[in-house]
Amino acid sequence: MSSTKVKALVIGAKDFKEKDKLVDLFTLEEGKMTVSMKGVRGEKAKLKFAKEVFCFGEYVLENTKGMNVVSQVEIIDNFFGLTNDIDKFYEASSMIDIVRKTVTTQANPQLFIELLKALKTLCYDNVRNLYVLDKFLVNIFKAMGYSFLTNKCSSCGADLSEIRYFNLAVGEIVCPSCKNASCISISPAAFSALKILDQADYDKLASVKLSPSSEVEAYHLLEKNFEWRTGGRFVSALI
Repeated sequence: MSSTKVKALVIGAKDFKEKDKLVDLFTLEEGKMTVSMKGVRGEKAKLKFAKEVFCFGEYVLENTKGMNVVSQVEIIDNFFGLTNDIDKFYEASSMIDIVRKTVTTQANPQLFIELLKALKTLCYDNVRNLYVLDKFLVNIFKAMGYSFLTNKCSSCGADLSEIRYFNLAVGEIVCPSCKNASCISISPAAFSALKILDQADYDKLASVKLSPSSEVEAYHLLEKNFEWRTGGRFVSALI
C-alpha cells in the first residue's frame, strides 16, 4: 500500500456510504483529485474538519484498491472568516467554482498559488466587495494568454480612445472601427478599474478604491469573458 503527501485545498465534497465523504482536492502536485475520507461524517471523527470546502493543508493519502484514502491531515488554514461574511463567502465560492471548472488532473502550480493568495486576501484583509474576485479573474485570463488591458486595438493596432469594445469572441479589446456582433462596450471607468486591479498586488488591494458602478461593470465583463473562454458559467458572487 503506497502513501503520498500532497498540499491541497478542498474544493468540493459529497456524502458516500453511511459516514464517509468523497472529497475533491485541488492539489499543488497533481491538480484535481477525488479522495475518500472514511467516517468523517461521524460526530467524533478526528478528521471531520478536513472535509470542509476552503480547508487547506497537507493530506496524506493511502492508495487502497485503486482509491486514494486520506489517513492524516495537517491543517495549514481553514479560512474560517469566509463563512462569517456573506459577501466574502459568495466571492470565495465563485473562485472555488471557477477552479472546479478549469482545473484538470494535471498539476497547475500557478493557479494553485493564485487561489491561495486570493483566499488569504479575501479572508484577512479589509478589501472592498468584488476586488479580489476581479483580480483573480484578470490573472487567470492573463495566464491563458489573454492580455486585454492594452491601449491599442487588438485587431488593427490603432491607438484606442475612450470609446472601446470588448470582443468576446477573441477575448480582446478593439476600436469602434473593428467592432462586430460579438463585441460589448466597456466604459472608460470600467477599463481603468481593471487596469488598477491588474497592476495592484493582492496585498495592496485594501488601499484600492473604485466606484461601485465601475467595479460591477468590470465584474460582469469578466463573468461574460469566462463564459466565452470556457463554455460554462461560474456561481455568481452577486447576491
